[in-house]
Amino acid sequence: MKKFYQNRVPSWLKNKYSLTIIAFIIWVGFFDRNDIFSQYSYRQELKKLQDDKAYYYAEIEKNKIDMEELTSDPEHLEKYAREHYLMKRDNEDVFLIVRDSSEVKK
Repeated sequence: MKKFYQNRVPSWLKNKYSLTIIAFIIWVGFFDRNDIFSQYSYRQELKKLQDDKAYYYAEIEKNKIDMEELTSDPEHLEKYAREHYLMKRDNEDVFLIVRDSSEVKK
């Protein structure tokens, strides 16, 4: 009866080194702090952060261009102040037209 089980078990499973390597791979792959699932979530977070980085670099470049225009052109500075800060000259009146969100959908 003992020989029957010995013949059915592959020889590489009888080797203590192969069992140790298999146990190590299972441990590192599933039970370690840096397991496969954690690595996947880290990759997803890295991709999101790289996308954010590209977005902020583009915003910085756009703001640099706007800053250069505002410091070099007084007419552009006046237009920016009127549009964003609702500034006006002494002899002017400012009228704001606010559209209702239900009117925009129609």
